[in-house]
Amino acid sequence: MSPLTRRRFLATSTCALLARPAPAVETIPAWAAKLEGIRARYDLPALGAAIVTAEGCQSLAVTGVRKKDAETPVTTADLWHLGSNTKAMTATLAAIAVEEGKLRWDSTLGELFPRQRDLKKSPLAKATLTHLLSHWSGLPPNAQWGMLALAGGGRPGSERAQRALALELAARTADLPAPGERHEYSNFGYVLAGHMLEEVWRAPWEELMRRRLFAPLGIQNAGFGGTGTPGKLDQPWPHNGKGEPMPGNGPLVDNPPVLGPAGTVHMALADWGLFLAEHLAGRAGRGRLLKTAAYEHLHTAAQAGENYALGWLAVERPWGGRVLNHAGSNTMNRSVTWLAPEKGFGVLACANTGAETASKALDDVSGLLIQAHRQGGA
Repeated sequence: MSPLTRRRFLATSTCALLARPAPAVETIPAWAAKLEGIRARYDLPALGAAIVTAEGCQSLAVTGVRKKDAETPVTTADLWHLGSNTKAMTATLAAIAVEEGKLRWDSTLGELFPRQRDLKKSPLAKATLTHLLSHWSGLPPNAQWGMLALAGGGRPGSERAQRALALELAARTADLPAPGERHEYSNFGYVLAGHMLEEVWRAPWEELMRRRLFAPLGIQNAGFGGTGTPGKLDQPWPHNGKGEPMPGNGPLVDNPPVLGPAGTVHMALADWGLFLAEHLAGRAGRGRLLKTAAYEHLHTAAQAGENYALGWLAVERPWGGRVLNHAGSNTMNRSVTWLAPEKGFGVLACANTGAETASKALDDVSGLLIQAHRQGGA
């Protein structure tokens, strides 16, 4: 094995079981050796992956370097940008609001924001929380997020004001279909769903995520935006669609924060595992945050004949029955997860590059982990 290969090989760890501390002795899962082969085959800077059950994250491994052509290896404690895998978290937060009576699944934008004049004249007034979280609101995929951020002050802590401006922009959007008429994947819809949560709880979405989701699950290594200290190689560095390192790193090297509810969360792999384990445990009647029926609702397609639920794609697979899937990317990082609630396990995988080859690599990693778990190699 060459020095370069040794440097790039593997860091592995047994994950923490829910809020318990990780075991002091690291173990190498049987599947870990193949992770480096996938990374090398697709020429990626780094990969991270884990197997999760309803009891918690069972094993994880990472391989590669934080930045292409640098020598600093990734570690099992590193933070990875999850992109649109944030959506399942926003939907879970919404379910908490529903269970507490703050909202209903059929609460509309018009009900929550009765003083918004343009909204009164828009079909969007009848868009429900479910419409927004399942991409049936009629909203387009995106807005000019950068301009909204600037108009809203663009400073840390102004995200709620920026989302209020996003609502104003949405209400003035011409030729929107009636909610429920057209399915179109919409980050815009998730931004407004997040703003509904901000309205009923009178707090920014970021604060709600920390207080109502992360803290109860014992998630300690999580945040929003790009990872790392600007100019320092202390976390996985972002790489563009060509696989080249971005000129900079840090919290601002991401989509504008206004987009948060649709996709700005970053986490350590074990912490993401805590969130996924909660969804598996919740379906088994052992959830910490919600009743079993709420998890079943989140995991069920919002309209018959479709496959998008609330923050998840719900599809059939021979290895897991009715399974849940989602991918995420901010164009500089990629992530994917598959959950099989009927079988009580799931897998997750991340890469610190936006290259299309990374998406194929994550599919390969997912297949590897699914097979390993089925063969008892978690």
